[in-house]
Amino acid sequence: MSDERGGDTPKSWLNRLTTLLGNDPETRADLLEIIKAAGKKGILDAESQRIIESTLQVSDMQVREIMVPRAQIISIKDNSQPKDFLPTMLESAHSRFPVLANDNSDEVVGILLAKDMLRLIGQKTERFDLKDYIRPAFCIPETAHLDRLLREFKAKQSHMAIAVDEYGGIAGLVTLEDALEQIVGDIHDEHDDANEDSHWISPQADGSYIVQAITPITEFNDYFETQLTHDDFETIGGIILSEFERMPHINEYIDLAHWRFTILAADLRMISVIKVQDLRKTTA
Repeated sequence: MSDERGGDTPKSWLNRLTTLLGNDPETRADLLEIIKAAGKKGILDAESQRIIESTLQVSDMQVREIMVPRAQIISIKDNSQPKDFLPTMLESAHSRFPVLANDNSDEVVGILLAKDMLRLIGQKTERFDLKDYIRPAFCIPETAHLDRLLREFKAKQSHMAIAVDEYGGIAGLVTLEDALEQIVGDIHDEHDDANEDSHWISPQADGSYIVQAITPITEFNDYFETQLTHDDFETIGGIILSEFERMPHINEYIDLAHWRFTILAADLRMISVIKVQDLRKTTA
């Protein structure tokens, strides 16, 4: 068996391509032509060709081309209490939120991770100080190119950056996921792993569960080994809404079999977050 591939490095890989396809490239445009020719000859499959071409083009793109603009950012003030931001945090389903100074909306204090806040849902939060949970954030010019952004993410071991304009004001927000998607295409958020119910359903220290109302009934049944069904609804929130026969209020609950469903977040249109308890494991 040949071990010809054992020494594959970017340089040896490129040498083989140029041997097959012509002279060494002198410019990036030449290199792109070689890559395209390799695709046509079947040396590279279509996906590999796309990723290589995207990687080469990343240095031409600027942060402002992929950032979430300031007007669309969901941020939290550094003097906020859980009751102020938890409903919005849960409804948005984002995993990271920039924290801004209460007295200066252009001063970024840090980043708040949603996973650090989940345990506070439904709990009393006396002596709560948001600053205890804030993680460092870094800023990058909105004109910076994506290759620099990726290097900064790696160096700072961070997943989110604040894009700033020429005056130092907040221009937008950009994540590592946003940058990588320019190379590999759409990818899942870090909480969207192979078992997506890990994002919809969060076990709590007291034995209860925080469940997103959009959790599909099938996923809920698989997780809790239940057999809930409904002809008209596909989500657990739909089932709960049909049982109430009206829009429930916060902290209202309903019991189905040996499960208690308490409303944690809802508005005039829909239920967003539910607390689920197994009544067989709770004391009266």
